[in-house]
Amino acid sequence: MPLPKLPTKPAALLSVQDYPKAEAGKAVKPRIAIVEPITRNKEIAPQARDKSVAKPAAKPAVTPVESRKTKAPAENGRAAAPAKPAEGHSRPKSSTSRAADKSGVTKLFVLDTNVLMHDPSSLFRFEEHDIYLPMVTLEELDNHKKGMSEVARNARQVSRSLDALVGDIGDDQIDSGIPLSKLGNKDAKGRLFFQTKLQNADLPEGLPVGKADNQILGVVRGLEAETPGRPVVLVSKDINMRIKARAMGLPAEDYFNDHVLEDTDLLYSGIQQLPDDFWIKHGKGIESWQENKHGTGYTYYRLSGPLVPTLLVNQFVFIEPKNGEPAFYGQVTQINGKTAVLQTLRDYGHAKNSVWGITARNREQNFALNLLMNPDCDFVTLLGQAGTGKTLLALAAGLAQVLETKTYNEIIVTRVTVPVGEDIGFLPGTEEEKMGPWMGAFDDNLEVLNKSDSDAGEWGRAATQDLIRSRIKIKSLNFMRGRTFVNKFLIIDEAQNLTPKQMKTLVTRAGPGTKIICLGNIAQIDTPYLTEGSSGLTYVVDRFKGWSHSGHVTLARGERSRLADHASDVL
Repeated sequence: MPLPKLPTKPAALLSVQDYPKAEAGKAVKPRIAIVEPITRNKEIAPQARDKSVAKPAAKPAVTPVESRKTKAPAENGRAAAPAKPAEGHSRPKSSTSRAADKSGVTKLFVLDTNVLMHDPSSLFRFEEHDIYLPMVTLEELDNHKKGMSEVARNARQVSRSLDALVGDIGDDQIDSGIPLSKLGNKDAKGRLFFQTKLQNADLPEGLPVGKADNQILGVVRGLEAETPGRPVVLVSKDINMRIKARAMGLPAEDYFNDHVLEDTDLLYSGIQQLPDDFWIKHGKGIESWQENKHGTGYTYYRLSGPLVPTLLVNQFVFIEPKNGEPAFYGQVTQINGKTAVLQTLRDYGHAKNSVWGITARNREQNFALNLLMNPDCDFVTLLGQAGTGKTLLALAAGLAQVLETKTYNEIIVTRVTVPVGEDIGFLPGTEEEKMGPWMGAFDDNLEVLNKSDSDAGEWGRAATQDLIRSRIKIKSLNFMRGRTFVNKFLIIDEAQNLTPKQMKTLVTRAGPGTKIICLGNIAQIDTPYLTEGSSGLTYVVDRFKGWSHSGHVTLARGERSRLADHASDVL
């Protein structure tokens, strides 16, 4: 598919202007030319690759590797990018970093412990820049290595990586820096330095000397004094640590590599509105035919035109009715070069196509049900604010395919157990009983689904409820590692609270015949250090877009009640 040329490195970013052309999350007007970003990327790419500069000679630990000139210096935890950021780019970079980017000087990043515990591979994500680890950071890693939590696992992984890096290095070589590419990470062209002697730095009076954060700030100030020609930047996930560093006049930045997108407005929505003249511009040589698929007749259109390169497989397209014309709702099923195949949708808004008594109330819900009821779509992500019907649609589709069509054996429901308020302590009972309080949303939706059958009577509804309960299993995330789910309908609720690593662990549990549905609202993240740009839900939406067996829909309109809709707007 002729999209704008992607960066050559895994962690590289497109500029903000490139996103509307590189992904089809927003409607792209025909007047925008795709040639321009391709040309711009071609101009940048040779500069980003031009890093064949000789390594300098060894230096003492307090005077790390001499500044090496590069054509396109990398950002904090990012791949090489142009020296001048794109217009509208609001990344909070320090003035030291901006000056180093303009001059092409490599930087020395001092890592806080929380960066390593947040992303164990962060050591190898700084491209040609060097990394400095204070002794306090190593001490804190040692303090957090015990236990079975995600933080403890990450701390142990970092310790293993550091052990492999220093394993066969002599004592005299540690002062000159250890090549980070030693373990096979070719993008990591910098060196790793350890604090091998005490840094004498004057901190402001009143700061407790024994506190770990203040000791790291002292190391940064000491490095600045001893290497005056070298940009030294502190990298920390702790907001207060960065504020304290800025107050002391020290450059400090967040760790950017875990951010899938800088602006969540650019996140792929799965829907694109077609221009009114779409059929006029794309109707030349159009082919149409009908096929019967899964017991439903669909109409297919094969067409070509200027808008085809902006489309993605399984993306929904629509044209709103004007002047009495009928509306068109379709889904992209194939893209071959400049040719695309569009398929009409099944109308789940009609009562005859209801799913377990539920009908779609708006356009986005109809799109979502077409994905949920499609057995060829193995991975579905639904985003939306509270009350848009994510859980209800997923449960209704799951019950219909487990109890009616028997496509799947059972429904498995899981979610992250992050409390909104203060934790109430340990919960008694089995795994299902412990997860019960967290599954109130599913209980509420099951009541709605059971009440849809008004002819069954009270006894009939009770029997149906018992049958439904027997086919729904509630599982905890803590016991997912190593499992394989075969022919299961797996619903991951509140997926915005998952890290990308946890999301990978869950999605890779899928065996043959399993369908995974991720639900969430990235505006309601409760997990510490996770943001809208670095959430695991944002991660999978961005990485799975365009795959022929996955689909995504962002639900926009709330359908819970007029009170809930008004509260979402004004509160």
